[in-house]
Amino acid sequence: MSVPCLAVAREHGETVRSRLAEADALDGDHEITVEGDTIYIPVTDPAAVPGDLEGEVVERDPAARESPESPADILGYEPSIERLGDVVILDEDDPERAAEIAEAVLASHVPCETVVNRASPIEGELRVRRWEVLAGNGTETVHREYGHEFLLDIAEVYFSPRLATERHRVTEQVDAGEHAFDMFAGVGPYAVPMAAKGAEVVACDLNERAVAYLRENAERNGVADRITAIQGDVREVAEDWTGWADRLVMNLPHSADEFLDAAVALAGEECVLHYYDIQHEDDPFGPGERAIREAVADAGGEYEVTVETEHVVRSYAPHELNVCLDVRLET
Repeated sequence: MSVPCLAVAREHGETVRSRLAEADALDGDHEITVEGDTIYIPVTDPAAVPGDLEGEVVERDPAARESPESPADILGYEPSIERLGDVVILDEDDPERAAEIAEAVLASHVPCETVVNRASPIEGELRVRRWEVLAGNGTETVHREYGHEFLLDIAEVYFSPRLATERHRVTEQVDAGEHAFDMFAGVGPYAVPMAAKGAEVVACDLNERAVAYLRENAERNGVADRITAIQGDVREVAEDWTGWADRLVMNLPHSADEFLDAAVALAGEECVLHYYDIQHEDDPFGPGERAIREAVADAGGEYEVTVETEHVVRSYAPHELNVCLDVRLET
């Protein structure tokens, strides 16, 4: 029987499959197939495919999937779960419900080694949280995203798989030979693909463990020769890289405005700034633009500031949006 399938490059298969699952557009009744460099992922409804996903919906005749039950089949309701590598993440306040979901996940077709439940919000300047391990015995995993691998420990570093599409949007803009500076680099989800595009990358983070994973991930992905990983406060590090950057990534949305003086110092004669912010839906972009213009003025006003893109990344909380401004600074 012919069913609609999303045809995508094989290297993007796992990321796209995860996005389709999040959008409830993944057809779990038919097998995913691979032919050459293309992977065909069955979808329930072409209209449900997120519009920002690269790929083409085609008709195929995949085999019916003989798979175990899903967590929802076992539980009788659809649990809220998130996968990061082979770790499944829950966000449940009720311990009994969390244990019930963990048991169902392990009994289902979901591939996982560990199930954890969020035990705290993101805390401290290192942006990490505490976890309750419900099954398995470790919080280290390997996450695959757009052809790259990232080793990380969710108990020691901050990482959000939900930002995969946004990271890809930014890194696709990178040209070979650029000087790219990631001011809050984490384990390298921006730095590694930017280096893979041929950029020379400086990646800074305050978290010592994140920088250790970043160096490991640079090696894993064959780009260690193009990444300089630095542990420390970027405001201090910037003193050694004044005027160096052609591109700056500022993915610290709750407090990026506090580091704009360092960003302006790092910027070269022409520089693209990817500035992340969280603001009320009534004016999601205005505060960020005003902060950038003020920082440029405070530094002497030598740049012309052009906002090239105002982009909503995702909904963050009721009436609050996580946004990105792509801003060109040019002398």
